[in-house]
Amino acid sequence: MANKQTQIIGITGGKGGTGKSVVATALACELAKNFKVLLVDADVDCPNDHLLLNITRKMKQSVAQRIPKWDFAKCNQCGLCGVVCKTKAIAAIKNRNPIFTSEQCNGCGACALKCPQKAIGWTEKQIGKIYQGKNYNVEFLSGELKINEPVSEFVVNELGEIIQGVLWVEKIKKNYDYIIIDTAAGIHCPVIAALEMCDRAFAVTEPTPLGRHDLKLILQLLQKLNIKARIILNRADIGDKSLIYDLAAKMQAEVVVEIPYSKNIAQKYAKGEPIRDENIKKIIGIF
Repeated sequence: MANKQTQIIGITGGKGGTGKSVVATALACELAKNFKVLLVDADVDCPNDHLLLNITRKMKQSVAQRIPKWDFAKCNQCGLCGVVCKTKAIAAIKNRNPIFTSEQCNGCGACALKCPQKAIGWTEKQIGKIYQGKNYNVEFLSGELKINEPVSEFVVNELGEIIQGVLWVEKIKKNYDYIIIDTAAGIHCPVIAALEMCDRAFAVTEPTPLGRHDLKLILQLLQKLNIKARIILNRADIGDKSLIYDLAAKMQAEVVVEIPYSKNIAQKYAKGEPIRDENIKKIIGIF
């Protein structure tokens, strides 16, 4: 989806805690020294990039999701809407009006399709917010899911709509050289929604059995999405690097940089400051 002037790069990883957000923020800050950069925190269940960059976020907009609304004058209390509701958001007993729990609803629409009386229409609920900010010459966009809401990919999709609007509708006003997208950990729907925006991706991992296991999963996902993937080996000196290099060879994914464990990196992380590391510059050299 990127225009010729913009590269969209995903920073991802199958395992949480490998340093994905540390790498994403450091990379954005290093690029911002010479380029126009937008950093997008798409880990909407637990966003933290603003903390690492000491950004005071300002709300840009809310995110809504459709939910059903009943016209009980039409409802014949058949209970079918509750039968087809897979998230158990509708408690429907025959000969009684349905009881609806909006927090459990994912807006799939099965209830409306099943209703023989056409008694179900639509309203909406607020499920999250989009924030923006800026620091270290990095423009920042972040999504955050409301507590107890089940579908975080809707918030990620809203981030995608904003990015697409920036690239195509306002491309003269905001012509970014790089958009860095920090995804959630794992291979679930919000990760897929974030990666679908990307031209290529870096998978951040660590040299441990857990790191290897989850790296394999994210590399398999990136292959299915047809996204070129490279590997960043963080805390490279704490374990057995051969675990990662053997997997990389099998899956034809190059380890492009090793970042050793560093007390300085840990201290900057604790202070909410982006790391300054020569290995980040090596990543930029690959671009």
